[in-house]
Amino acid sequence: MKKLGFLLFSMSATMLICSGSALAQHSDYYFVTYYANNVAAAPDETVRVINDGNSAPYAGGDLYADFYLFDDSQEMITCCSCKVTPDGLLSESVKGMTASAIRGFAPTRGVIKMISSSNGFFPVAGAEEPPAEIRATGLRGWATHIQSVKNETPNGPAAYSQTETALADSNLSGSEQYLLELLCWVDGAFLSGPRCPCTPEDLDF
Repeated sequence: MKKLGFLLFSMSATMLICSGSALAQHSDYYFVTYYANNVAAAPDETVRVINDGNSAPYAGGDLYADFYLFDDSQEMITCCSCKVTPDGLLSESVKGMTASAIRGFAPTRGVIKMISSSNGFFPVAGAEEPPAEIRATGLRGWATHIQSVKNETPNGPAAYSQTETALADSNLSGSEQYLLELLCWVDGAFLSGPRCPCTPEDLDF
């Protein structure tokens, strides 16, 4: 009986440790999603972000949605930091963000990464590397996705449907954050590449 009790206790402790490790892999300041069917004939996709007003360590302050956009070949195409005020709503057009792609054309599909920070990341052409982002919890986001559907009409126009999902929270290591900042700095500062625009909160769509 003692052996059974010890075994059950060991299993419970192991489960708690494993579940704790799994939970520790996620954060409240790093989010990822995708975009697809980013073509003229398809409807636009939208990323919406809110500031829940309870940011840490700066409770109740402004936050920045730091966007890093990639194509499906792992190449960063643009980046920007958009301010979100407490209880504010930020709405960004995926076509609008990808239109500023460094290579001069918008990819049809790729990845969007977002860091929630209290200071943003603003590389300036010819300037030294800006201060690193200060991670801060408080942003929550969703994204619409345009899905292609089978067209029953031969030779007819392409057909699309729309879905919406929450941005997936992910683990942000120090090396990942530095790489994102470095790529954004190189593209924006050294190459003078265009940066994605930020839509003012009062012009949300």
